[in-house]
Amino acid sequence: MNIAIVCGARPNFIKVAPILRKAKNFESLNIALVYTGREDDPTLEGSLFDDLGIQRPDEFLGCDKENLNELTGQVMAEFEIYLQSHPTDTVVVVDDLASTMAIAIVTKKQGIRLAHIAAGTRSFDITMPKEINRLVIDGLSDILFTAGISNNSIANKEGAELSKVYMVGNILMDNLRDNHDIIAAAKLPSEVEGYLNTEEGRAKYLVFTLNRKALIADKENLYQMLSQMIAVAGDMPIIAPMRKSAMETIVSLGLHRGLDLHNFHIVEPLGYLEFSNLTANASGIITDSGNVAEEASFNQVPCITLNSYTEHEETVKVGTNVLVGEDPAQLAAATADMVKGNWKKSALPDRWDGRTAERILQILA
Repeated sequence: MNIAIVCGARPNFIKVAPILRKAKNFESLNIALVYTGREDDPTLEGSLFDDLGIQRPDEFLGCDKENLNELTGQVMAEFEIYLQSHPTDTVVVVDDLASTMAIAIVTKKQGIRLAHIAAGTRSFDITMPKEINRLVIDGLSDILFTAGISNNSIANKEGAELSKVYMVGNILMDNLRDNHDIIAAAKLPSEVEGYLNTEEGRAKYLVFTLNRKALIADKENLYQMLSQMIAVAGDMPIIAPMRKSAMETIVSLGLHRGLDLHNFHIVEPLGYLEFSNLTANASGIITDSGNVAEEASFNQVPCITLNSYTEHEETVKVGTNVLVGEDPAQLAAATADMVKGNWKKSALPDRWDGRTAERILQILA
């Protein structure tokens, strides 16, 4: 069986890596890895594929448009050309990008079986472009791989046949399980090590990440959130790996608004293994990333998410995650609890056991 696994951005590779690593145990499956972007995409750091233990993509579609509608059209055109020259029985997509939706549409127009990893995730905010992508992708998919029972319920309520929906667990956990020893041995950059306070040989610190454009754009509210969070954190260092736009915004708040950054340490984005090591050993994580929150639940590290919803309710109901929206007061209160070690009891959500890729491959085979 010829399978094309298609990725549209860096996080997609992290989610499909466990499937690629374990595919060698399934001789009947011939898997090609396709990337919708360019071969020289700067977001794909050189170490990414080595860290994940997978090969670089077999095919780069070369699509690169800022406008989502233009990107959708370009991906559709290029993937149609790919399918014409590469016999494919099943296309596997992941998450909810515009490029993912484009791949899904072309796949079904060509009469090819479509499987969706991380199906059934919803914000229930139809004004979000990704929400539209999710509805289209799930609606077209022949196989829906979900991470938890809440995602199953959503897919079923929207009319997906029970026979099409498989609760396989959260595939991000496979990486943490498969690479546990490598992650534990990953050496942090000396700059990061220098910021960490150690007490009785163990570092105590918080990790902060910021990527959502809406959060970065609302500078006044971001100032209030950061100033209260930093004040409550006190002497506990906050390590903040950041990309350019978030870094420039926060540095500007320090220069022009007097935001106290003496214990808020902005560092360059870390590689996959280094970042996983940093978050696994943190006293707490404050993030706007659902993926980071999911991994925090697996590692049983307290986590605050700067959002009013999560695509995976399990992280809140069972795991270590707490939602504070974009409310500075709620963030400050949760950070205070985190620093004091006063956190809720948690457990591992059902099937978040690091064996999701095996389930997916067995179903595809």
